[in-house]
Amino acid sequence: MLTKRVIPCLDVRQGRVTKGVKFKNNIDLGDPVEMAVAYSDGGADELVFYDITASAERRPIDIKMVEAVAHAIRIPFAVGGGISQIADMERVILAGAEKVSVNSLAVKNPQIIADGAKAFGAQCIVLGMDPVKSDNPNCPSGYEITTRGFREFTGMDAVEWAKRAADLGAGEIVVNSVDADGTRAGFELTITKLISDAVGVPVVASGGAGRPEHLVTVFDQAHADAAIVAGMIHTGDYTIRQIKDVMHAAGVPTRMSW
Repeated sequence: MLTKRVIPCLDVRQGRVTKGVKFKNNIDLGDPVEMAVAYSDGGADELVFYDITASAERRPIDIKMVEAVAHAIRIPFAVGGGISQIADMERVILAGAEKVSVNSLAVKNPQIIADGAKAFGAQCIVLGMDPVKSDNPNCPSGYEITTRGFREFTGMDAVEWAKRAADLGAGEIVVNSVDADGTRAGFELTITKLISDAVGVPVVASGGAGRPEHLVTVFDQAHADAAIVAGMIHTGDYTIRQIKDVMHAAGVPTRMSW
């Protein structure tokens, strides 16, 4: 059985890691490279970095940061934000990232998923999505895709979009619940399970992790392959080791590096 992955997320703004609640009220947390090294040494399976203002500011991602992280750690990491074309993906991968995440761009131009998978392999292409509970009649799953940091509602059904992205060549899907983001009250299990059961690629749960038990629940009940953590470790309330000890004790297949 494949081990379940624990993935710290670092949202980067102006060269610093930041964290908010439901994409608002962000506070400064520290240097992304220093935090990457700490989490890598602390037992993280992978890392993910989002340059959260690159797309809104219509600028490319901070390649120098990507290069610095690549030189400093020895675990895989994904990068998102400011990706607008295949050339941007190539720059990120050449800078040392193993995966490239696309979100709003893919909604506007789904072909970027297929083109990226063809150019670099499906394992390099991650679809990030920000679903929110919705009564939109065009969204039979009950969840609608939003873009631009929850600022735009698309009318797209979350499950159908996940299936289409997987068919286009996305090698992994990150389900970041807008409703749960930053609340630390637990992952949004319903939409995570709906997508996990609908696609044949790994699904990463994101948004809402507050205690190690939340990861156990999302793996057991929502069939996620990996889980993103942020606030619960950024604040020092828990370490990666503590999270994995709880997972291991609960019988979740876990990579223990100590």
